[in-house]
Amino acid sequence: MTQDLDAAIRARIRGLRLARNWSLDTLASRCHLSPSTLSRIETGQRRIAIDQLVPIARALGTTLDELVESTADEDVIIRPQRHVSRGATTWVLADDTGPAGRTVIKMRITARTHRGELGVHPGRDWFMVLSGTARLQLGDRAVLVEAGQAAQFSTMTPHAVTAHGGPVELLMIYDRDGRRAHLDAVDLTPPA
Repeated sequence: MTQDLDAAIRARIRGLRLARNWSLDTLASRCHLSPSTLSRIETGQRRIAIDQLVPIARALGTTLDELVESTADEDVIIRPQRHVSRGATTWVLADDTGPAGRTVIKMRITARTHRGELGVHPGRDWFMVLSGTARLQLGDRAVLVEAGQAAQFSTMTPHAVTAHGGPVELLMIYDRDGRRAHLDAVDLTPPA
């Protein structure tokens, strides 16, 4: 572990403990370590062992991965690639391959070229209109969603999102099934 990551882990443990208003004794009883061991871990007077991090993470309601994730700047800055397909331009902003499996994208749909085929898949989709007006087709029902409004719906209903009266920009969140249905079917490989 680098010194920066080591310090970040210690700060995360202390920060999560304090956010819950827990004393060292409270956390110690929840993770079966002594309060003095926890104190020395938090202050850097004791080496952090992996067999201690697992019960600490569990007691704090987080995962080991979240507790030890990198603090490097490249994890903070998003440099999305632009992908154009069937009248829609898509930028993937976040793609969680973990258990939650959430994908966040920005999409620009033009009224003239994008044809919305009605699709069905398990799960729920969510989007917010950043500019323009989106036409959400849910089976036989059409709903206009304007800038500043959001929509959430069951994706077991045949659905499609298109632009209404001009281009529309959306911020969309897909679960794992939504990503598979909407993005994996489209080639998002950046151009060479």
